Amino acid sequence: QLQLVEAGGDSVQPGGSLRLACVASGISLDWYVIGWFRQVPGKEREGISCISGNDGKTLYKESVKGRFTISRDKGKNTVYLQMNSLKPEDTGVYYCGADIRICEVIFGDTTIVENWGRGTQVTVSS
Repeated sequence: QLQLVEAGGDSVQPGGSLRLACVASGISLDWYVIGWFRQVPGKEREGISCISGNDGKTLYKESVKGRFTISRDKGKNTVYLQMNSLKPEDTGVYYCGADIRICEVIFGDTTIVENWGRGTQVTVSS
């Protein structure tokens, strides 16, 4: 059974760093796209970063380019999101999502993502 478990959320000051982890079970990272998504109250869930299963190609939301890095460890079946130079607007619940479609598709409509973790809270505040 497919399961995604996020970890690493915390409260940090602006300019700080966090590394989120998404541990996947029941699937191979070779066959699934894994994405990180953020949701804040009153807004739809949005795509932050994504990594393709077959070739490891990555995709980022424009506002996080140069600050966030997505990576994966196939041996641990884990996808990471390294977040540096954090800003208050990065605050939200970060969810890990897995899907067989390509990153561009699930970024365009996050409601179609088939599998979700429970999320981890990231708060950036002074």
